[in-house]
Amino acid sequence: MQQKSAYGFLAGALIGTLGGLIGLGGAEFRLPLLIGLFGFPALEAVILNKAMSLVVVASALPFRAGTISWSLLADNSQIVINLLAGSLLGAWTGAGWATELRSKGLYNIIATLLVAIAAVMLASHLVDGAGSALLEDPVLLAISGAVAGFAIGVIAALLGVAGGELLIPTLVILFGTDIKLAGSLSLAISLPTMLVSFTRYSRDRSFSVLGANKPFLFSMAAGSLGGTWIGGRLLGVVSETILIPMLVLLLLLSAFKVWKHQ
Repeated sequence: MQQKSAYGFLAGALIGTLGGLIGLGGAEFRLPLLIGLFGFPALEAVILNKAMSLVVVASALPFRAGTISWSLLADNSQIVINLLAGSLLGAWTGAGWATELRSKGLYNIIATLLVAIAAVMLASHLVDGAGSALLEDPVLLAISGAVAGFAIGVIAALLGVAGGELLIPTLVILFGTDIKLAGSLSLAISLPTMLVSFTRYSRDRSFSVLGANKPFLFSMAAGSLGGTWIGGRLLGVVSETILIPMLVLLLLLSAFKVWKHQ
């Protein structure tokens, strides 16, 4: 158990650094490790992933404040509210679906969604949408934001992730925000969204995995906290041009590992 917790701490630190740097919870990379390296069944891995994502996201946002100020986030609060209008409902719906799926079906969905997320991120990298909103009509933009938020909430709940891997390209392409600002905005949207899906997961008996693996959970969460601090400090150093390609590559590797696990 001690060795497992030590590995969990190291894995959490690496994933937390990546999450803090890019503006994600890092759960996209943690989930395949929970399944493939640490041997948790799909639904239990999703629930553990969600718990640790909450820790990472809650810490990553203030860690990034040195580069992306709170006032800048407040200036874009309307975008946050728009996406939350859909993501909160989507998170509750997706968590309900996950608890009803068979394990093999959940593995298939996880691997497929990771590939789809990588494709979306690559598209957002090749098409420069920052600078202006995709839609000029504010009503149509608000409706599109709510619909996108719902879809992201469902996917985030199914994977146990923060949803930043989809929120960031949505913010960049749909709303025209800068990628680094999008990273912090995604964290502000992800936190309440994850709390909703976490509440829904608490109704399932698999939720007991948290109590049964407290040392491992706390160790990996502690590593994640340290990693998010490091990632936040690197935010102003690492070039934007390598952030999305790095994420795409890691997502594809993660999808392969989950698919192979079956």
